[in-house]
Amino acid sequence: QVQLVESGGDSVQAGGSLQLSCAASRTSNLCMGWFRQAPGKEREGVATIRSDGTSMYAASVKGRFAITRDSAKDTLNLQMNSLRPEDSGKYYCAARRYILCTLTQTEFAIWGQGTQVTVSS
Repeated sequence: QVQLVESGGDSVQAGGSLQLSCAASRTSNLCMGWFRQAPGKEREGVATIRSDGTSMYAASVKGRFAITRDSAKDTLNLQMNSLRPEDSGKYYCAARRYILCTLTQTEFAIWGQGTQVTVSS
């Protein structure tokens, strides 16, 4: 079973940057992604990336966030710039046992415990 452990969550001011990391027991041939959930809201897709590096972003983060993966180290990262208060929430690393990627959280079966990001105005 693939295991995922997130790190890097913090409290920052609007306009700031954070990098989230996800350590995985393996990443080969998996679609990997980041999702987030704000209090009282459904979990939503932020960004996903295929093994070949093809990435997909939610419209709300495109141009501000960058997802990368390191297959040699089995890690997944999310660089978040120009953070806004609406980016606040718990961020989850997820994996899908399929090389194709989506931003649909119900299509991901493997999840980490999450890391909290709080952006203040």
